[in-house]
Amino acid sequence: MISCRSPIISAVSRLGLLRGGAESLPFQRRRWLSAGPIRKDALSLIHLGDRTRPAFANTANSKLSTLTWSAPPRNLLIVKKRHVPVVRSALISLARHLKANYPSTNIILEPSTAHSVHHELDFPVYTLPPSESPGGERLYHDKTDLLITLGGDGTILHAASLFSACRMVPPVLSFAMGTLGFLGEWKWEEHAEAVGEAFAGGARVLRRERLKVGVYDCDGKRVTGEWEFESIGGESNAHAMNEVNIHRGKSPHLAVVEVFVDGRFLTEAVADGMIIATPTGSTAYSLSSGGSIIHPSVSSLLLTPICPRSLSFRPLVLPADCVLTLKLSAKNRAGKVEVTIDGRRWGGIGRGEEVRVWAEKIDGEKGGIPCLKGRIGGREDDGWVGGLNGLLKFNYPFGEEE
Repeated sequence: MISCRSPIISAVSRLGLLRGGAESLPFQRRRWLSAGPIRKDALSLIHLGDRTRPAFANTANSKLSTLTWSAPPRNLLIVKKRHVPVVRSALISLARHLKANYPSTNIILEPSTAHSVHHELDFPVYTLPPSESPGGERLYHDKTDLLITLGGDGTILHAASLFSACRMVPPVLSFAMGTLGFLGEWKWEEHAEAVGEAFAGGARVLRRERLKVGVYDCDGKRVTGEWEFESIGGESNAHAMNEVNIHRGKSPHLAVVEVFVDGRFLTEAVADGMIIATPTGSTAYSLSSGGSIIHPSVSSLLLTPICPRSLSFRPLVLPADCVLTLKLSAKNRAGKVEVTIDGRRWGGIGRGEEVRVWAEKIDGEKGGIPCLKGRIGGREDDGWVGGLNGLLKFNYPFGEEE
């Protein structure tokens, strides 16, 4: 006896690709059964054709680009904030809106989300097959046309991490439904308008720079952590939207870190840790540690110490084309320090090992995270000034009430 919503894995020998694929390939199918009159399925991403790649054109008198499509987007990955009922309801409403107004679209969800909501929809959703979950983000890279997030800044970071090993991140349409929402461009009430702009083309896009990260041992060989960097065009680097940091972790002793800029020794830091941030990440952990606030259009790297044992160690803003190296000193009392990338623990490095970080180059359609911009007060803007004043309360006087 099979209970309601229990998983059945069936293998189907051959499947023709739905979009332009002449050859067929085997796939695995995950199906859940419900007691209702309609059978709702969660299908493998292998069903879907390859993604439609967007193009970005520079605009006059603006730091933003214009999004264009060679064909309307079809494969939409929706990532939501977990364990929040109102966000779950919004996801179901959005999926129904997309299928009703854009019937050719395919809704892609993360496995846990697909399992949670598929029985409430009268059309199939797509997710990673069992053999690819977890760790099968490569299918997201190959299939996703448009990435939609429902949540706060943490949700956007999580969604970006799914494409950490991908040079061409799909356009991101973000709805602010979280705690802070500094990166969220659209209100949920605007979802119909926002989706329309994304599909029509001509939407304004901010290409947010990312960091490239490599970890090496004393002999210059790459080190593998708790999650391995995937190869991209012969390279094996992770990408960070916000920051990379090394931290003493559970050790009661301060970390001793040697800092190099383009191979030249800068200083030996004695601190809780060190942060290398993007301009986007300048309003996150780096800001909490006393770092500068940098506009996301300013191509740069931020080097920020975390609680240094020095009053003269100030944060630095460096050119984006330099390489920053953080090497754990032989003087470090603990055996290892922790390395995290966008809040995700990578692992640890020992004495003599190092983290090398540099900015990802944006070249044509490759590089960066293209974020669709909202409209503020009826005009196009990058929203940065409004975010500083409205969310971060920049230079907010003491005792002044809203």
